[in-house]
Formats: sequence, C-alpha cells, structure tokens
Amino acid sequence: MKALTFTLLAEPPERLDLSPLTPERLAGMERREIEKISVGLSKLGSKVGDVFRLSDGDRQNIVFEGGSARFDRVAEGMQAGSVRVVGDAGAQAGRAMRGGALAVEGDVGPHAGSGMRGGRIEIKGGAGDHLGAPLAGELAGMNGGLLIVRGRAGAFAADRMRRGLIAVLKGAGDHAGCRMIAGTLVVAGGTGRMPGTLMRRGSILLDRAPQNLSPSFVECGAPDNAFAAVIDRYLAAERVLKRPLLGTAPRRYGGDNAVLGLGEILFPQASGLA
Repeated sequence: MKALTFTLLAEPPERLDLSPLTPERLAGMERREIEKISVGLSKLGSKVGDVFRLSDGDRQNIVFEGGSARFDRVAEGMQAGSVRVVGDAGAQAGRAMRGGALAVEGDVGPHAGSGMRGGRIEIKGGAGDHLGAPLAGELAGMNGGLLIVRGRAGAFAADRMRRGLIAVLKGAGDHAGCRMIAGTLVVAGGTGRMPGTLMRRGSILLDRAPQNLSPSFVECGAPDNAFAAVIDRYLAAERVLKRPLLGTAPRRYGGDNAVLGLGEILFPQASGLA
C-alpha cells in the first residue's frame, strides 16, 4: 500500500507544528479529519488542508513531499512506522521519538533528536546546534536510539547525552559531546574547540585527533581495545560507515577529570594530538 503523502503547496506562511502528523496519532482518522488538524503556530492558524495536498495511504508510512525550515517537530514522539521528509525540516525533528524511523533528505534545524529514546533518525544533510541535546530546563538529552547526520552538525552536539549513538559524518562544531552523561558520539570530519568538555561518562569516537582538547583530559596510551572493534563492526552493520573508524588500538584520552572523569575520547593511533 502506498504511503500517506502530504504534498507541500507553497512555502508555509508561518512555522508549522507537525507533531500531530505521526502514524499513531493519525491511525483510524479519515482524510477529512486529517485535513482539519491545526498545525500553524501564529495567529494565521493554518490547518493541514491549507498547506498540503493530501494523498490517502498507509497511516504507518508517512511522506512529506517538499520540505521547509518551517517544518518543526516532525515525527515528535513517534513510536512505530516511518516518516520521510523530501526536503528540509525545522527545529526539534524527531524529538522524544520512542521507535520507528525518520528520514530527512535535506537539512534540519536545532535540537534534532532531543529527548529521543528509541528508533532511528537519518538526516542526509546537515543539522543545527544542540543535536540530541536537551531543551532549556531539561536535565538530559538523547536517551536511546540511533541518530545519523550525513552532513555537518553545529555546536553542542550530544550535549548531556545519556544513552544511544549519534554519528556525524562531515564534522561537528565546538563543544561536541560536552557534559555527556553516557552514550556514544561518533564524529568523522573533525570537531571544533573543546570536545567532551565536562563529560562524566560515555565515549567520543573521532576519525582524527581532536583540536584544543581540555587539559583536564589525560592520555591513556593506545592499548588493544575490544570496544573499538565492536563499534567498527556495528557502524558497518548499520550502514553508517563503510570503513573502520578506529582500528584495533586507537589512542585514548580519559576525562573530563574536572568532573567525574569516566569518559573517553578515542581516535586512530596514526593521528597526532593538535
């Protein structure tokens, strides 16, 4: 059965809250009911039928044909099924997901994957700041699942991450992995300043030596590392990377010793610390 498809008629006149348009929330709804759902975030109060042409289909598979940076909260809270955006998405894409799969074929705004607990998010373009990070007032960021950014991520990626895996394949901005509680952050393409600042636990895996690492990290040498082999196999199995990231004996720095100090930054042995 074909997917339930929302075709964008024109650039939205206001920011849109697309969180009501998930498989579980649309289950059992008739087409006319869906078209009357309010998604506008300004006094205009746009409804689905004002912004999209709806092609009926399987409620477990949703497609947005045409994207916009004004598409906020796409797939928020999704528990099963799939959502695909053919274009860009706005802020908080995939926030609080529990399961299912979100695919965005363009870029996304800030706080993608914030509060995520399960499922898979794959972003073919870049991501804004605070990837997988908490909103203001929240104590923890991403708490499970797999989040892949094929492009570049902004600053503070994986801030206060607790569980799961985030992979960024074309570099990340400053303070990647800062305040991590646990979990795994993978970055290929380099990071900005001070990765891992104030991380308590968790692993940051890089394809090269980090720049401007905090002095409160301590070098631990390059011992044989079983975890490195396991994570390389996992990244290949999940089609995140085609080649091993770390090898069998990566260089390791432990920290941040300004806090609990049980985290680690790993990168290939051939790299020199900058």
